[in-house]
Amino acid sequence: MTEEKPINLDDEISDALDGLDLQSLDKEEFDRSAPSGAPGAAGTPSAAAPSAEDSKLRRGTVVGLSGRDVVIELGPREQGVVDVAEFEAPPAVGEVFELAVRGRDGDLLLLSRSEALVLASWRDMKEGDVVKARVTGQNTGGLELKIGPNSAFMPASHASLGREEDLSKFLGDDMTCKVLEIDRARKRVVLSRRAVLAEERDRKRAETTAALVSGSLVKGVVTRIESFGAFVELSPGVEGLVHVSNLSRKRVESPEDVLSVGDRVEAMVLEITEDGRRIGLGMKQLEPDPWDDLVHRIGEESVVEGRVVRLMDFGAFVELEPGVEGLLHVSQVSRERLRHVRDAVSEGETVLVRVLSIDPGAQRISLSRLDEQGAVIGSEEAADTSAVREVLDRGRAAPGGTNLGDLFRKALGETDQ
Repeated sequence: MTEEKPINLDDEISDALDGLDLQSLDKEEFDRSAPSGAPGAAGTPSAAAPSAEDSKLRRGTVVGLSGRDVVIELGPREQGVVDVAEFEAPPAVGEVFELAVRGRDGDLLLLSRSEALVLASWRDMKEGDVVKARVTGQNTGGLELKIGPNSAFMPASHASLGREEDLSKFLGDDMTCKVLEIDRARKRVVLSRRAVLAEERDRKRAETTAALVSGSLVKGVVTRIESFGAFVELSPGVEGLVHVSNLSRKRVESPEDVLSVGDRVEAMVLEITEDGRRIGLGMKQLEPDPWDDLVHRIGEESVVEGRVVRLMDFGAFVELEPGVEGLLHVSQVSRERLRHVRDAVSEGETVLVRVLSIDPGAQRISLSRLDEQGAVIGSEEAADTSAVREVLDRGRAAPGGTNLGDLFRKALGETDQ
């Protein structure tokens, strides 16, 4: 779930438009589209008929139909005609339309409804509007587009949600874009497809997250692995994070040890924050909890083998079995006073420990490396004292008692001569 960095739009547009003249693009496009000898074509006087820039929008009322002409009254003693084909259906007398003046034929003005719609859209366009535009060209800064007859520009970084290395693949495409900036004096429009895609992504995220609740199970695909966890795509544009601590009941040093990009996984939703922009997932929650029946496998005062997995100033954490760790306090590591637990044990080392107490509810186990007499478990000293206790216990039960010297000799492995 990566956050988008704020972008200085003014700087981005300025850099992208460096050396690009949108007004000249408009003129070149008009010159290419005008037929030879037509008004406005290169080398031909443009005074005979106004160009799109000079056309005036007028409101008029339908007063009649004559063949293919729709007769429009624009004002006192001023009429014009427009081709009936420019209407979805022949208009009725009395209907009012906004029309563009294209020229004059005697006393009649030549009008266009389609051109009026284009000009009106340019006049009414404002920042934040969503428009349709066609990609007509490419330059070093981004894409050249047309909104009707009007030129527009899109910075390369606004063509997609991600970085696009090859903008040429968009040539000829129709895009739904958001208007970022309008400069009518310079006839410049700056568009963003990324803004529309981001809104669509956010909408889908909202729909997806609305159906999620803590504790629900979801399936997804691993899209990215970091040192702190793995990102899982739940639906297009919606990702959740499985923190390394929630990957498995077993200790996981690196997420790459258990997952790969492209893996399909099932997880539990742990939390949803920031309106769905952050979704916490867990995989270990779907595994059996080894603490549930731990007391049936490990009892207090039992001696077990474990692996030192983490050293702290106050002691060492020892993994007794996958998903179960106990704390070996520094005071329980040696008979001698230690400045730090690493003076006696190291990470990865296998040690014998005695279980002092177990609290399954709090998932805490206290451990000691010392036996009841304070000797380090597994040492020769501990073996000797253990043997002495065993002989003493037998002696107490034997009739007539047992010579203490004999007991100690037996404990130390000596025999009578």
